[in-house]
Amino acid sequence: MTDHKVKDIGLAEEGRMLIEYAEKHMPVLIHLRKKYSESQPLRSMRIAGCLHVTKETAVLVETLRAAGADVAWSGCNPLSTNDEVAAGLAANDVPIYAWHNLNKDEYYWCIEQTLKTEPTLTLDDGADLIFTLHSKHLELIPNLYGGSEETTTGVIRVRAMADDGALKYPIMAVNDADTKHLFDNVYGTGQSVFDGVMRASAILIAGKTVVIGGYGYCGRGMAERGRGLGANVIVTEVDPVRALQARMDGFQVMPMNEAAPLGDVFLTATGMKDVITGEHFKMMKNGVMFGNAGHYNVEINEPDLIELSTDKKRVRHALDEYTMKDGRKLYLLGEGRLVNLVAAEGHPSVYAAFAAA
Repeated sequence: MTDHKVKDIGLAEEGRMLIEYAEKHMPVLIHLRKKYSESQPLRSMRIAGCLHVTKETAVLVETLRAAGADVAWSGCNPLSTNDEVAAGLAANDVPIYAWHNLNKDEYYWCIEQTLKTEPTLTLDDGADLIFTLHSKHLELIPNLYGGSEETTTGVIRVRAMADDGALKYPIMAVNDADTKHLFDNVYGTGQSVFDGVMRASAILIAGKTVVIGGYGYCGRGMAERGRGLGANVIVTEVDPVRALQARMDGFQVMPMNEAAPLGDVFLTATGMKDVITGEHFKMMKNGVMFGNAGHYNVEINEPDLIELSTDKKRVRHALDEYTMKDGRKLYLLGEGRLVNLVAAEGHPSVYAAFAAA
């Protein structure tokens, strides 16, 4: 078996079951796999990937290999790796370095292992692989034909590099594709975030006041799914045009400091820091839950939450209870990371197939 590091290779059989189930709902990738398995247009290409290790990602990895590529893989978030899927890929001779609940050093160690292959192409979600190449491995960049960046946050980071003249190889912004942001972001994130919230908390959404931070494509999908589940939805948005669109779509719109005393569930999807901070925690009701759908765990200011609390304990998988100094209980979903991947399985396979299209 090829070099790899996963939680437990004994989970491979269950992982293979999950991968084969996803294949049934991803006809585009399966079509491409069949189409290019003979001509193998990616022969001689070495691909380093840094994407969420889900069953859908596994279908992508095995399709790239069928097209002739040598592939090495790591996860792009410490809590989003499905250990069964990672084991399934490792058992199929994929050099994969990923397991659930990595610490920071382990996370970057895994990325470093994929770069030992001296890649000619990169696939990224969040741009950590791209940044690692630019900050530590400039010697590898002449080998690179190009790469891709999948998510909104990563595209923002890469565009900032390009604007500064610091981007040293071409990157395709996958998130710009209509089939990505109009389908995967709106419908995939919209549904999977509430799947994560309900798995983590077992709460009833109907009748709750749900506050959505950000009205980009992901926020729009989340707001619509929340309304469909019977919630009273409030949107906070700093862009006046998007705020107006949210209002015209039938949602209440207000600043976060006005929404803070009203909400029962808060969900962020902005790609920005400090959407919910200490000033908001102080105004929230007892029993409030908050989670994040953005790529990084910076939208909800957890250090502020810790400072304001006297106790923290895990009460369910992916749900932490913080006791405030005044006795209120506030609940953080998925450690502030992508709740749809930490507490659930990410997007349904069909939306991943739309994105691949």
